[in-house]
Amino acid sequence: MTIRLKPELEALIQKDLERGPYQSADEFVEQAVQMLHEHEQWLADNRAEIAAKIERGFAQAERGELVDGDEAFRQLRQRHDRHKQS
Repeated sequence: MTIRLKPELEALIQKDLERGPYQSADEFVEQAVQMLHEHEQWLADNRAEIAAKIERGFAQAERGELVDGDEAFRQLRQRHDRHKQS
């Protein structure tokens, strides 16, 4: 299979080859495709849960149950910190 990339993407791959653990562009692209596949599979597997959470959040917003930006970021940082510790 032959794949043609834009020069900008080729430059990004070259930069990652120079600083990363990849030995070749083929290895880099293989890893990138695998990660994209896993991401797409996760989205497909969790689509219903994601949609339910969006609906729940939209309903909360319609009821005026909103959190200001600073509080939202504080909560996200807390979740991130808990996740890093586990």
